[in-house]
Amino acid sequence: MPSRDFSLHGAIDLGARQAAARKQQERRAQSGGAAGGAAPAAGAPGGPYVVDVTDQTFNTEVVERSQSVPILVDFWAEWCGPCKQLGPILEKLATEAAGKWILAKVDIDANPQLGAYMQQMGVRGIPFVAAVVAGQLLPFLNGAAPEPQVRQAIDQLFEALRSEGILPDAPAGEQPAAGAAAPAADPVYSEAEEALQRGDLDAAKGAFERVLAADPRDDQAKQGLALVELSLRVRSLDAERALQEAAEKPGDVQAQISASDVEMVSGRIDDAFDRLVGAVRRSAGDDRDAVRKHLLSLFELLPPDDPRVGKARRGLQSALF
Repeated sequence: MPSRDFSLHGAIDLGARQAAARKQQERRAQSGGAAGGAAPAAGAPGGPYVVDVTDQTFNTEVVERSQSVPILVDFWAEWCGPCKQLGPILEKLATEAAGKWILAKVDIDANPQLGAYMQQMGVRGIPFVAAVVAGQLLPFLNGAAPEPQVRQAIDQLFEALRSEGILPDAPAGEQPAAGAAAPAADPVYSEAEEALQRGDLDAAKGAFERVLAADPRDDQAKQGLALVELSLRVRSLDAERALQEAAEKPGDVQAQISASDVEMVSGRIDDAFDRLVGAVRRSAGDDRDAVRKHLLSLFELLPPDDPRVGKARRGLQSALF
């Protein structure tokens, strides 16, 4: 997930939608209520900082509430695999943030009005995350990503909003808005984070490597290093061309490796893993070993207990033996 500039200039004003929702509520009240009964209340699947939002509660839970606290809106669906990767990460970070921002989750299948509204904004795929601040909606994230990338993007978002005077400055010593993990206080972690903020991937890689030299078991540093290495590889790739070449040359190991990197950064985790397991089955010798090692390196992008990693490990063992 590359660094990007966030600004509410050009953001979507939700005032018109809020007014329309109020008019609809007034009409329902005058006619004796909605035909289907009262609107369902928003749920709280992840405690007070994570709420389920519906077509009926979006105005109250998101638009109005955003006047006092930033809201991140996660548009998802049960059939969406990448949504199941991103959703738990967002919920975890919302809980860590402890009220600095709220996560609102929208099941687009159960809430067709909001699904249609998302499409009107030009969004064609999920997962999609929007930031809503003071009634203004800002498209934020498209696709799934590993936790370090999501943390970084959220921290960048709130830093930009503070720099524009939209949010107050965080008190000295306060953790970043996304809820940075405790090891981030380490000077080398700070060096890595600063390098990522300015887009210096080589410096970030060196910092993470120094952390691992001191503690090879540091899972957060492993994940950070894997993320940086992936970003360095895809930086020079033409994504569409890489996928096309892999389709045309199933026996080309390097083509399969490059295509798997493209799939990883687009949130297509299972596709990337399945591609490399298949390449292991079709290859031998040094080629097979190269694919195997690359697949193992991609595992580092996800928590060790992620079920997709477990599934891919079993597939790899089956392909090798």
